[in-house]
Amino acid sequence: MRYTDDHEWIEADGDAFTIGITNHAQEALGDIVFVELPDIGARFFKGDVMATVESVKAASDIYAPFDGEITASNEALGDEPGTVNSSPTSGGWFVKMTATDASQLDALLDQAAYDALVA
Repeated sequence: MRYTDDHEWIEADGDAFTIGITNHAQEALGDIVFVELPDIGARFFKGDVMATVESVKAASDIYAPFDGEITASNEALGDEPGTVNSSPTSGGWFVKMTATDASQLDALLDQAAYDALVA
């Protein structure tokens, strides 16, 4: 698993990447009440807002960690947005993407670097 400094996690599965927010991020947000996800086929550049999360505290944008195309959205979050709180790194995933510039993956943080970021 890799991470961004915006608290997204990225897990590779071959050429596809599953993306969500970290446990640290969901704890900071509090109880999540709404998740807006992009359409399948949508294309984003690194740093683009690709999703929005609303909690009882605030709304927060989710950023594309690299250039790519959405291949799946976790539609279950529409009915159960709290899954992001209860299972942020498994059932609470947001999207699956393919990368159009694989070199951007080298800039993602490993576990030790992310732990240092949130310490």
